[in-house]
Amino acid sequence: MDLLGALGSFVRVVEAGSFSAVARQERTSQSTITRQIGQLEDHFGVRLLHRTTRRLSLTHDGQDLLVHARHLLDTAQGMEAALGQHRSAPVGHVRLGTSVAFGMFLAPRLPALFDRHPGLSVEIVMRDSTTDMIEERLDLATHFGPPPDSSVIARQIGLFGRIAVAAPAYVALRGEPERPEALAGHECLVHAREPNAADWPFVGPAGTFTVTVKGAFAANDSAAVHLAALAGLGIALLPETQVSDDVRNGRLVRVLKDWASPRVPAFIVYPSRRNLAPRTRVVLDFVVDQSRHLRGQTGG
Repeated sequence: MDLLGALGSFVRVVEAGSFSAVARQERTSQSTITRQIGQLEDHFGVRLLHRTTRRLSLTHDGQDLLVHARHLLDTAQGMEAALGQHRSAPVGHVRLGTSVAFGMFLAPRLPALFDRHPGLSVEIVMRDSTTDMIEERLDLATHFGPPPDSSVIARQIGLFGRIAVAAPAYVALRGEPERPEALAGHECLVHAREPNAADWPFVGPAGTFTVTVKGAFAANDSAAVHLAALAGLGIALLPETQVSDDVRNGRLVRVLKDWASPRVPAFIVYPSRRNLAPRTRVVLDFVVDQSRHLRGQTGG
């Protein structure tokens, strides 16, 4: 038995006061409506209507069911409307997993997305370590390097690396290193997320090599290293996604301009192409579009 359908017929019969009137409204037979009410009575084990040749009236059990049926049908209608809207328009909540650096790049750009889609909300879950999309309940996630989970859909959004930056005040005081080896004479700010974090790799005109740096400040979060660089504490090797706005606006200066860290492919990943909600699609397209703009600025 279609319980919701039968409850709908029951409510309409009560409101119309006639089986035949509802049958005409539904463009079906009176026997079909009668059968639905009979199935409801069998299902609940109670009589719902007193029927005479002249009128219908509710039993006590029928009155009770009418209250519950109207509430249930209103709830179902609201659910259909909400989910139908979500299917056809980019409204609702999207959880996006990113690195701290990429999250800081995206966050100030979100107002433009919200202006276009007022019913949309985005939660950025920032981790510098790999996250489990299912465990974290993520709709989308960015990943630098090949995604470890082959079951997800992965779309490459560019090649990104790290660049050496310092505050103008630090450069004015200590000068710029001309080559990576000259970093030995500078205060370097280390993002200590792994044991060899002080080994900075560079690619430049003379090839690829690694320089071991040192300094008075280190942190296991790139946001703290970023703030230390802005404060003039030294030179930091940070993701270009994190510092591109600062370099463009003059808050940081790129040093060793002919040198950068090796670039790695960046991907946006999601569990499945099937039933990708419009709200998720517009956030995915937003991330792809912003990555494209960043590649244009940095040459990535």
